[in-house]
Amino acid sequence: MSSYTPHIEGTHVFDTQMSNRGRALNKMLYSLKDPQNREQFSADEAAYCDKYLLTDEQKQAVLDRDWKKMTDIGASIFYVIKLAAIDKKSMQDLGGVFTGMTTEEFKAELKAGGRKFG
Repeated sequence: MSSYTPHIEGTHVFDTQMSNRGRALNKMLYSLKDPQNREQFSADEAAYCDKYLLTDEQKQAVLDRDWKKMTDIGASIFYVIKLAAIDKKSMQDLGGVFTGMTTEEFKAELKAGGRKFG
């Protein structure tokens, strides 16, 4: 039994390979669920990233708040949102970033039923 996964331009599949690539990044992002970790992160973001042995690429994506890059290099959106929350960003804010829209445009698109593919 084979499964077909259609490719939608600008997207990627979060599979085992991506999960392994983003392991350290995901661990760090997940740790931000705890208030004391958020405080440590906010006090010195670079040092906090180093504590989790992030690669230079991962660390730079976090420091730059390059949301798309984080997911491109293996971060789970479910963990990225923990960092976004520190910056008072919503899932709709990130949706706008990922689609090249403003938050307001993205919300309007959702209310209209979302984008249609193929």
